[in-house]
Amino acid sequence: MNVTDPNPGGVGDGLVGHLRYLLVLSRPRFWLYLAGPVAVGVTYGIGDVSELFTPVTVALAAYFLVPANVYLYGVNDVFDADIDELNPKKAEREARWQGDRFVITAVVLSALAGLGTFLITPPVAWPYLAGFLLLATGYSVPPVRFKTTPFLDSLSNGLYVLPGAAAYATVAGTHPPLAALVGAWLWTMGMHTFSAIPDIQPDREAGIRTTATVLGERRTYAYCVAA
Repeated sequence: MNVTDPNPGGVGDGLVGHLRYLLVLSRPRFWLYLAGPVAVGVTYGIGDVSELFTPVTVALAAYFLVPANVYLYGVNDVFDADIDELNPKKAEREARWQGDRFVITAVVLSALAGLGTFLITPPVAWPYLAGFLLLATGYSVPPVRFKTTPFLDSLSNGLYVLPGAAAYATVAGTHPPLAALVGAWLWTMGMHTFSAIPDIQPDREAGIRTTATVLGERRTYAYCVAA
């Protein structure tokens, strides 16, 4: 893969073509997986409805609605480019990696915007913001690459909880309840592993090891129910 190619794989001509590709890359149907927890965290953390829409809460919601998804799935697509050539899903709702300098720059800027959230939030929220960025990177990037490590692929999907925890901490000035964090984390583990069940056979054929490929279909269902 040559990421310096100005138009690999037919990204599209001009700014509109690039933006269209970035939209597909960011998985719009999954946007609320990150932005939704922000809304929940803010709603439970505020003391009065007047605190619901502030510059900080709106900025957090905006970041986790689009730029965070550009980063999360952009990094994923970069390091899955070879595998995705054989993935039929990429020819339907998603797109195979077609990144060029514009797209790479957008992914990097999305990461920098994530670092910028530290400037508008109190220190109590920083562990959750840092955790999101670290897990979003480690999920796909070698040598860690949690997504191909059984059980760590499931555990690392707690990254979807962290935007909500950061939002709660930002408006409440304290850490969210531990029980809420644990419960939500377990939910994301079950959700992620359940979504991997249809990929058991293709992943096995591609030599990819996940929680689902190790457990097999029936035991994976049991794992999801337990989570």
